[in-house]
Amino acid sequence: MSVLRLPPMPAASGKQTWGNLPGAALSLAIAESASRAECFTLLLTADSQSAERLKEELAFFAPDLPVLHFPDWETLPYDVFSPHQDIISQRIAALYQLPELTHGVLVVPITTALHRLAPKRFLLGSSLVLDVGQKLDVEQMRLRLEAAGYRCVDTVYEHGEFAVRGALIDLYPMGSALPYRIDLFDDEIETLRTFDPENQRSIEKVDSVRLLPAREFPLKKESVTGFRARFRERFDVDFRRCPVYQDLSTGITPAGIEYYLPLFFDETSTLFDYLPDDTQVFSLPGIEQAAEHFWKDVRNRYEERRVDPERPLLPPAELFMPVEDCFARLKLWPRIVASQEDVETGIGRERFPASPLPELAIEARASEPLGALRRFLDEFPGRVLFTAESAGRREVLLELLARLKLRPQEVDGWPGFLQSQERLAISIAPLDDGLLLQQPQLALIAESPLFGQRIMQRRRREKVRDAGENVIKNLTELREGAPVVHIDHGVGRYQGLITMEFDGQAAEFLQLQYAEEAKLYVPVASLHLIARYTGSDDALAPLHRLGSETWQKAKRKAAEQVRDVAAELLDIYARRAAREGYAFQDPQLDYDTFSAGFPFEETPDQQAAIEAVRRDMLAPKPMDRLICGDVGFGKTEVAMRAAFIAVHSGRQVAVLVPTTLLAQQHYNSFRDRFADWPVRVEVMSRFKSAKEIQAAVQELAEGKVDILIGTHKLLQDDVKFTNLGLVIIDEEHRFGVRQKEQLKALRSEVDILTLTATPIPRTLNMAVAGMRDLSIIATPPARRLSVRTFVMEANKPTIKEALLRELLRGGQVYYLHNDVKTIEKCAADLAELVPEARIGIGHGQMRERELEQVMGDFYHKRFNVLVASTIIETGIDVPSANTIIIERADKFGLAQLHQLRGRVGRSHHQAYAYLLTPSRKNMTPDAEKRLEAIANAQDLGAGFVLATHDLEIRGAGELLGDGQSGQIQAVGFTLYMEMLERAVKAIQKAEQPNLDQPLGGGPEINLRVPALIPEDYLPDVHARLILYKRIANATDQDGLNELQVEMIDRFGLLPEPAKHLVRLTLLKLQAEKLGITKIDAGPQGGRIEFAADTPVDPMALIKLIQTQPKRYKFEGATVFKFQVPMERPEERFNTLEALLERLTPAPDQ
Repeated sequence: MSVLRLPPMPAASGKQTWGNLPGAALSLAIAESASRAECFTLLLTADSQSAERLKEELAFFAPDLPVLHFPDWETLPYDVFSPHQDIISQRIAALYQLPELTHGVLVVPITTALHRLAPKRFLLGSSLVLDVGQKLDVEQMRLRLEAAGYRCVDTVYEHGEFAVRGALIDLYPMGSALPYRIDLFDDEIETLRTFDPENQRSIEKVDSVRLLPAREFPLKKESVTGFRARFRERFDVDFRRCPVYQDLSTGITPAGIEYYLPLFFDETSTLFDYLPDDTQVFSLPGIEQAAEHFWKDVRNRYEERRVDPERPLLPPAELFMPVEDCFARLKLWPRIVASQEDVETGIGRERFPASPLPELAIEARASEPLGALRRFLDEFPGRVLFTAESAGRREVLLELLARLKLRPQEVDGWPGFLQSQERLAISIAPLDDGLLLQQPQLALIAESPLFGQRIMQRRRREKVRDAGENVIKNLTELREGAPVVHIDHGVGRYQGLITMEFDGQAAEFLQLQYAEEAKLYVPVASLHLIARYTGSDDALAPLHRLGSETWQKAKRKAAEQVRDVAAELLDIYARRAAREGYAFQDPQLDYDTFSAGFPFEETPDQQAAIEAVRRDMLAPKPMDRLICGDVGFGKTEVAMRAAFIAVHSGRQVAVLVPTTLLAQQHYNSFRDRFADWPVRVEVMSRFKSAKEIQAAVQELAEGKVDILIGTHKLLQDDVKFTNLGLVIIDEEHRFGVRQKEQLKALRSEVDILTLTATPIPRTLNMAVAGMRDLSIIATPPARRLSVRTFVMEANKPTIKEALLRELLRGGQVYYLHNDVKTIEKCAADLAELVPEARIGIGHGQMRERELEQVMGDFYHKRFNVLVASTIIETGIDVPSANTIIIERADKFGLAQLHQLRGRVGRSHHQAYAYLLTPSRKNMTPDAEKRLEAIANAQDLGAGFVLATHDLEIRGAGELLGDGQSGQIQAVGFTLYMEMLERAVKAIQKAEQPNLDQPLGGGPEINLRVPALIPEDYLPDVHARLILYKRIANATDQDGLNELQVEMIDRFGLLPEPAKHLVRLTLLKLQAEKLGITKIDAGPQGGRIEFAADTPVDPMALIKLIQTQPKRYKFEGATVFKFQVPMERPEERFNTLEALLERLTPAPDQ
């Protein structure tokens, strides 16, 4: 159904202008024209952002029309980076579909359309379909995949990767939303199922998989040979010194190879060759200038870089289409320039009956917040459709409209709206702009104009990495030679996993080496006795002698110290637990309404944190929770909901922040979020005059202010709360110990919620030791690519590259220069280096107003490079700033570097962080280590991992005093924490902590059966180690079953030895409960040793002996012998399980 009266399309090669299409009217006109046309439609935009937006809008207005988006590489011409895998995946999928479509739309930025591409036959010839039941040779498949550019990895996470494990092949085809797991039976495909790359668990079965090549060029042998021949023929250089040439020859795909594309083929195609002959073209105004500008840039970059003998370049005309050729091609097709501007009607110029929507923003402070909207709806006679971003947002919008007594009907998209007769309707759509048509009278009101400049984030990809809780205990970082601590023997070096025969049975052991070449073999079943040694530095870790006293002494000394520390800690926390806190009432309905006002979807971790905080607040004990989440992972929302619960119960909330800027930002966001509630939010900061502050203090004391936000001024004596219920501390790592102590005085009475991205070691320690509750938000909001981090010596070309790469894709750059005296000069140098940059300056010595102005201008893109001091550490979020350059990065601490790096990468573009350093000679070893740590922790959610690294670099001396660093150095951090935890538990039970008691190795069980994860079942050593550790750490049968299910899903059916391992672990858990220290069994029978304090009733044993004296007897006081023939392993397990079952004391009736 069409709404607009469209003029006839121009003749074969005419050009028309359609004007006056403001807002979304532009997409509507294009969507209707494309739906009606008998042919294919190409839509050219001037930049990537508008292409992305138009694709969303077209899909909304014409849901049945195939809309493809061909994204830009987002790299610079002749770049030394390759595009992100996901981008390549999208491009290849689009190119593959194009030739099959005769009707549809392709949206593409003009600069992307200028790139030359692989010929059509390459894509169609190298795709491959796999079906269930098809024959498949694993080795050949591996070669085919590698030739198509797929990378062989251990675990598949990203597009273009595959893994082979026995009869399972995992692969992530390009253009596919999920990776696939291929299960082979002999040599044919038995099942195909999709799986979740996060937890590696299967999702559902499918019948066939389409495999597209992983690169936009072939990597088959003959193609690479062809590439090398063309390379030698084209370039007059010593090809032995060209990394690009050498890497390809050795089978590595070098970064930036995309700009050598023509060398893979005899001839290249352009995007136009992929399109059907009868195509109609729509273009937005400004594409000519964009294309010209792009060409100028390509030429300049070519001239600058062509002199490098190790990286010869192809001339621009071979990689890109000249602008005139491109427009000559477009002339062959009917073309319409569609513009939002008004035009004079005339020949070939069409003006549409549309107009921009009036200003409808909600003014939260006005007496009638929805006034503008009400007046518009009263005056506008036609039908109106509201759109919201998601179902949650739709509810919020409906509630808003209900205040005007409006109840729009829910419809399914645009076609649903056109078919319905309702005057008001509402639908879910990702639109930013609305539209207003005079004939027929229709209006579309998107939610963004209503809510003003709210920054909406789109959810693209749900990603959940390693659950935060087990980051610390993970063994993945074990390299051979890394120091590990064995609880009974001290610190040795890890030498790998080996399999040994033992009593005729194979078992796997960790090999540890101690002083004087002594070796210790630890069976995998006792993996929980081993921890990675984290003290200061691997090189300084002690190496103990086996059987010497040193370790026992060190351990005892640490244990004594631990006891004192534990007592001291417990004292603080006992006082807290004993005091009745305040149980807030549950604001059920209001709370749900408030939560629905959150403009984003909650990530799973965030949801868990919110639930935990809510539980803590509704319980009578004072809350003390640390929320640890990376920058931009939504901690503030957790705080807002907590504040809401407190205020709803009539208590006051104090929000403590480190800088005035941040106070202001929080003040704005709290005010916006609480705009619709009768809640008074105030801020104390340097922005306010002394008089205003005085007034605020006065009102606070009278109980008129509900939420007070401010810097540590809030802790002054003259600030009195009447009824404080909750303190929220943001960016905790910026406060000193003194301020924290002042807070601690409050701690035993009020609820405390601490937010931080990089927890300082002391708080991390406390949380880890179970003193404070910890919630980790480790899931990035969807489609946040991690930040690519480079550590390099400062030089001008690099800086220029970095700035241009970002500016050309329409983004913004933070440039960190931490010396106020020379900041002006630095900005002037940059302006000279990159004349097209618009540069602003911000530092802490400016007046607050000025600084606010600068930050605001930067946010609204009035300039695109901000040269600033570290003041930006806690600045406002700028979604389009995706590059940060840090001068003298060696001068910053880990936490700071991580905070700074977190300022970028807040949208779905690849973000870059460049850490510039002086030459290696001038850096301290500590600084080098810090930079290495941050470059390695590229993953999102790295803040937490970094804090544990920081503990290693600084030692954990900040725990409670300096006396401890020595002990921690001696026994390693992980073990120290374990000892501390045990001491705390013991004192809590009012027992003396037993210093000599070994740290629970658990019972020793030997049934003379092979129990291990065979190497052919799971060849990757790391994966095996982690599984062993997870099995050894399992606490009950459910946990073990869950693990079994996961193993079968990821690696195939369990072989016998692996099944034995699981059953053995289960026996061990059972024996532990019964106070059994050792079980030894073989084909003829066995013996059970009991500890002195076993809960087993001696009568039960005596009864057994009385009934069958031949089978059972005592040996000494603690050993129980039994004689049963048990040839098969199965029989041994059954016998022992039954025996332990009989010894388990009946629960007290």
